[in-house]
Amino acid sequence: MSRYVIDKGKLIENIGLLKEKAGVPIIGVVKGNGYGFGIKEFTSVLKENGINTFAVTEVTDIAPLKEIVSEENILVMRSTCVESEAEIIAKNGCIATIGSQEACRVMDKVSAELGVKTKCHLKIDTGMGRYGFMPSEINKAIECYKAENLEFIGAYTHFSSAFTNTALTRAQQILFEDTLKQIEKAGYSVGTRHCANSPALLNVNGVSMDAVRLGSAFTGRVITKSSLPLNRLGRLEAEVVDIKTVPAGYSVGYNGTFKTSRETKIAIVPIGHYDGFGLSKGKERVTVRSILSLIKQFLMKKHLTVEINGKAYPVIGDIGLSHTAVDVTGSDVKCGDTASVDISPLMVNPRIERVYN
Repeated sequence: MSRYVIDKGKLIENIGLLKEKAGVPIIGVVKGNGYGFGIKEFTSVLKENGINTFAVTEVTDIAPLKEIVSEENILVMRSTCVESEAEIIAKNGCIATIGSQEACRVMDKVSAELGVKTKCHLKIDTGMGRYGFMPSEINKAIECYKAENLEFIGAYTHFSSAFTNTALTRAQQILFEDTLKQIEKAGYSVGTRHCANSPALLNVNGVSMDAVRLGSAFTGRVITKSSLPLNRLGRLEAEVVDIKTVPAGYSVGYNGTFKTSRETKIAIVPIGHYDGFGLSKGKERVTVRSILSLIKQFLMKKHLTVEINGKAYPVIGDIGLSHTAVDVTGSDVKCGDTASVDISPLMVNPRIERVYN
C-alpha cells in the first residue's frame, strides 16, 4: 500500500529556519490539503512549533482545522460574494477576507442575520489581478470600514512574481504601503499588515511587515533562489509486490511501447498515476524557456526512476494507474523491499495516507 512519508524532524528544522528568517509571526498557509502534507497533520506540527494563525482558501477546510485550532485563528483567503460561503465563515467565527464592495455587503448582511460581528482582513490587489481592491479604488475600500457588523483587524496583498522578479515585488509592496497610509489618513486602523508569501520571504529582503504567510516553504519545495538550507521533504513509498524475469524483446506496459533489449529482471511497484507518480503541474505562463523545459521533460521521460534499497532503478514501459514496472536487472531487489519516489506533495492523491516519522 502506498503512503506519502514526511520526516517530521526535518519539517521542524524548516519551521525553525523560517521563523528566524521572518522575524515576525507566521501565518501558516495550509490550503490544498496542507500543501499536500495533510491539512490536519501539517497544521498540528506547525501549531506544536509556535505557529498560531492559519490560512485556507476553501470554506470546507474550516471544519477539519477547528479540530486543531481556535476559529478566531483561521483566516479564509477568499473574498466571496456567495452568501452560503459568507455564512459559513461568519457562523464559525473565522476571519473573512473582504476584497470588493459586494463581498463587504454580503458578509455584513449575513453577520447581521446571525447576530455576530465578523473579523475581517482587507485585501488589496497590487498586481495579482484576482481578489482585492485596486489602489485606484481606495475610496471604495474605505467605505467598507463603515460596515456595522464587520471588524477590520488586518490588511494584505499578494505578490505575483516574487519567484523571479524582485523589482516588481518591491514595487507591489510600496504600492500596498501607500494604499494603507490612505486608509489610516481617513481615520481607520488597518491592523496586522502582511504581504510576503514563501518566495518573497526567501527571495526579497524587507518584506516581512507585521506577519508573513508561508506554506510551500515548510516543504522545502519552493521554486526560487534561496540561501536558506531548507530540507526538501516528502517521498511516496510502497513495497515491491512482485518480481519477474522476462526475455529479450519482451513488451512491457500498455501498447507495448517498451521492449526489453536483454533478459530483464522486473520489480512491480504499486505506485502509479492514481498516486500522483508521473504527473506534473501545468505551466502558468508559456515562454520559450517553459516550452524547452517541457521538451526536455518529454525526452527524459524514459529516465524516470524509482529508488529501492538506496539505489535508483529506471522505470520501463508506461506508468499505469496503480502499478509501475522497474528494471532491477543485476540487483538483489526482492519482494517486500521498500520502493520510493520523490514527487511534489501537491501531485499526491489526497486519499493517500500521509505518514510523519
